[in-house]
Amino acid sequence: MNKESFKYSLILLLVALIWGAAFVAQSMGNAAGPLSFNAARNILAAISLLPILIHHKTHPKPGKNHWNRSIVIGGIVCGVVLAIASNAQQYGLMYASAGKAGFITAMYIVIVPIMGLFVKHKPNLNMVISLVLACIGLYLLCWTNDGAFTIYDGFLLFCAFLYAIHILVIAHFGVRGDAVLMSMIQFLVCGTVTLIAAILFEDFSITKLSGSIIPILYTGILSSGVGYTLQIIGQQHLDATLSSLILSLESVFAVLSGWVLLGEVLSFREIFGCVLMFVAIILAQCPPLKLNNKSLR
Repeated sequence: MNKESFKYSLILLLVALIWGAAFVAQSMGNAAGPLSFNAARNILAAISLLPILIHHKTHPKPGKNHWNRSIVIGGIVCGVVLAIASNAQQYGLMYASAGKAGFITAMYIVIVPIMGLFVKHKPNLNMVISLVLACIGLYLLCWTNDGAFTIYDGFLLFCAFLYAIHILVIAHFGVRGDAVLMSMIQFLVCGTVTLIAAILFEDFSITKLSGSIIPILYTGILSSGVGYTLQIIGQQHLDATLSSLILSLESVFAVLSGWVLLGEVLSFREIFGCVLMFVAIILAQCPPLKLNNKSLR
């Protein structure tokens, strides 16, 4: 790994740390209502990027077209996907711990190669083993004593699927222009869609939002505004496999944050489930295993 790649790898590691700690803030912000909370954080994220965007406008880089069709379309598509994904995650966090939510959400790293099957990418041995380990880990982590897979676990798993799509959309559109502009567009779209839903389906209230001001500030400015923008910047300079592997560490930071800040304690079964899922996540990103000097594909 050269010095340039190392620098952008550290940027994505910072993103993973910010996102991992964000699960704690999101758990604390549900008092305002899941939709209201997400609407506020995304609108705040868009506003927080305005100074940077103005600076880019007044100090343009030679030969770089900030406003281009790909960035606008990519921002809109990312915004719609992010709106559905983040709201599904926020509903899941109503009854799931920050650590548990972090690990289930990180399943997007395993889901990405599954999507490759639909474009005729044959699975390798790593992916097959990863899927088996992830399914076992998910069972240990989510299945309750009465054998019921709760709807809130389902929300988080659905969120992981959508985040996989979100990563693929960024990989397609994010290399074609201003990362800050694309990020701002996605937050405006996500915030607007979620705000409309909050007004229609929740008791939207500024007073309730004021009671969750700290979680909103953290998730809006750091997790969304800074985190998602740095994600786009990092992915512009690293391949998707390495980017996904580094970002998957958010699950570890989520568990550590829940333990340190919220005093959350996982049972042995849940910890073992986390370990299996994390091994699956790492294995899914490793070079294909070889047997008799031939790659198993």
